[in-house]
Amino acid sequence: MSTESTKTARDVGLTSNDDDKRPEEEEAWTVHSLSLTREIAFVSVVSACQLSTQSGLGMAIAPLHIIGNDMGIGGEPAYLSWSPAAYSLTVGTFILIAGRIGDLYGHKRAVIWGWVWYGFWSLIGGFSVYVHPHPDIFFDTMRAMQGIGPAFLLPNGVALLGRSYPPGPRKNLVFSIFGLTAPTGFIVGALFSSLIAQFGWWPWIYWANCIACLVFAGLSWGFIPPMDGYNPEREMKGSLDLPGCLTGVTGLILINFAFNQGPVVGWPTVYVYVLLIVGFLFMGAFVWFESRAPYPLVPMNSLTRELGLVMAAIGAGWGSFGIWIFYVWQFWQILRGDSPLKATAQMLPVIFSGAFAALMTAFLISRIRPGFLLLGSMLAFATGNIIAAVTPPSLNYWAASFIAMLIMPIGMDCSFPAGNLVASASMPRHQQGLAASLVNTVLNYSISIGLGIAALVETRINRDGTQVLEGYRSAFYVGIGLATLGIGVSLVLVWATRPRARPTQAGGKATMDEPIEGVSSTTS
Repeated sequence: MSTESTKTARDVGLTSNDDDKRPEEEEAWTVHSLSLTREIAFVSVVSACQLSTQSGLGMAIAPLHIIGNDMGIGGEPAYLSWSPAAYSLTVGTFILIAGRIGDLYGHKRAVIWGWVWYGFWSLIGGFSVYVHPHPDIFFDTMRAMQGIGPAFLLPNGVALLGRSYPPGPRKNLVFSIFGLTAPTGFIVGALFSSLIAQFGWWPWIYWANCIACLVFAGLSWGFIPPMDGYNPEREMKGSLDLPGCLTGVTGLILINFAFNQGPVVGWPTVYVYVLLIVGFLFMGAFVWFESRAPYPLVPMNSLTRELGLVMAAIGAGWGSFGIWIFYVWQFWQILRGDSPLKATAQMLPVIFSGAFAALMTAFLISRIRPGFLLLGSMLAFATGNIIAAVTPPSLNYWAASFIAMLIMPIGMDCSFPAGNLVASASMPRHQQGLAASLVNTVLNYSISIGLGIAALVETRINRDGTQVLEGYRSAFYVGIGLATLGIGVSLVLVWATRPRARPTQAGGKATMDEPIEGVSSTTS
């Protein structure tokens, strides 16, 4: 540990001056050079990247029916789901590119420009109220454009922490704090958007978000040290992997669009399945380009079996979570008649249970293997969906929904830091943006895909609008199925990383491989 904490800027990729300084000009810098107050400010500002990402999801879901009624689309879940789905689509799709850009040109710069982008399109999104006809299409498009901002914030925020802290308990704690801001961010977004939508005018949700983004851009400039060292790959031809970027982004967008548009217009509609087929063709081209690229967007040699299983589990689990968070709000607001503010109040316990889960994860992650943490996460996701699926509308909140509020944050705050720490340990320091991108692409993209699948099932069950409860329950059953898939993958991960007998030289005794204790025992 002592050698890790005294690495030079050449080793860690940190400088104390300009982002463009070459390695021979860099000065020694570690996070331990900061005072405790400055370190807290640094971690807080970086954690705001995660908080704002989930806040964007909260401000999409909480006032959804108020905005939908204003735009004339009523309470149709297939149409309403496009608002959070469009946001999650671009967050998940552009993260890989954003992480790569951060690795090449500086994570601090990427974070600042992410805030500016997010703020600008939030400003434009508020003007959707003046668009006629089809304000909902314009609004959903603006939601998609907003999502590109958090796509830059999230992986580059994780990368800043990954480059600043050597493996160990301190890094585990910081990543857990970063994960804690996910449920907190959702509540913050839901709370303020509910207040504005119920007692004011909903466009101010997005105009206020624009102001907040510009404030955080300034705080990021002031409190994030200029820690990005010179990356020689920046000047190499093909370092950004443009063919991979174009084919990967196009494929992911088309596949996601088809899954979310299918429930709206019907899967027999020709353009839906044509776009789905074309999307898969683009993904095939992406794999082909990546296998031949000198600087691939996704270096296949870095994708270990462990990391692949972690991403598969997280994709299934967070797809389940996306279904739960969207449809539990529909359940409360449509079937129980709760206002957005009351629904937000009912979500408040996730902050406290999330804090407990984050601290528990920070304690456990260096003591048990990641598979066990992910297994616990998947069980939490499945339990939350099961509770929602069997709860009758007339049942008291405290008898069922409150219990789900205590359980679901375990899924979020155990899986997120575990996945990011495994990815961080699997990649060299100059690719920490890519490491963060891999897990977060799967996480956010799966939310959008999960919503599309659930909406398809829900609209088939509730064809004529008279089977609302059965439709919502069918969506929760999809969430249960995805979480169960995540449980299976987690069990495979536990088995694959089990301690094994290791033969020694002749005359010696067989020993056991060291178990993977979190990821602090794994070196990059």
